[in-house]
Amino acid sequence: MADVLHEAGYRGLRAKGLRGKHVEALVRHWRAARVSDATVMNRMAHLRWWAERVGKANLLKSNAEYGIRPRSHVSDGTKRRDLDSAKLARVADPHVRMALRLQAAFGLRREEAVKFTPARDDRGDRIRLKGATTKGGRPREVPVLTDGQRKLLDEARKLAGGGALIPPGRNYAEQKKAYEDDTRQAGLHRNHGLRHAYALDRYESLTGWKAPAAGGPASSGLTGARRRIDRAARLTVAAELGHSRREISRTYLGA
Repeated sequence: MADVLHEAGYRGLRAKGLRGKHVEALVRHWRAARVSDATVMNRMAHLRWWAERVGKANLLKSNAEYGIRPRSHVSDGTKRRDLDSAKLARVADPHVRMALRLQAAFGLRREEAVKFTPARDDRGDRIRLKGATTKGGRPREVPVLTDGQRKLLDEARKLAGGGALIPPGRNYAEQKKAYEDDTRQAGLHRNHGLRHAYALDRYESLTGWKAPAAGGPASSGLTGARRRIDRAARLTVAAELGHSRREISRTYLGA
């Protein structure tokens, strides 16, 4: 890859100097040389390894954004649910609306979202959930990676003040009931699927390809760098969802 970039006019490139334009140049070169998608995906896996080692893990976009499509195995379908903005607008309680948006943005469970306390849980570049609000009592952190997530947390802080996403005068049981009533009336069902959506999107951002459940390549068929990236991504996704075992990621991502 260094030789290709040198021939393309990028002289004096150092290992830590990798930039987006270099990735684009390599993809263009491989396309012009009619390199197969399977081979290009292997090379992209090595590029991701390079980027991670020089502290630029988020430099590369997903393979699909570069026009690289994997040969898919048969998908077993997903349980993802994306937040419907029109239905969300029909939710009367602003605290319930915010809880739903946090579920979608960070893969939170319902109780975690309702009990989310921005003044305590928002740590700037990540959110930290207390064990008292999570399933199994396991505290965990989820990174803040996008401007959209950052703006959402700022909105949540403004709405909640110093407390949780429970309006003054209500306790958790009452707010849970309000959540159930409002989402049912708005037609927002199976909101656990928002966690599935988070897991699938996070996996793709970490690997560059879709998860098996979404039509991406089966883990059993991955080798070398791509296999290592898959394993690391599954560990990350499982941890961010609040699970201690990588195997649980099969529920969300497929095998």
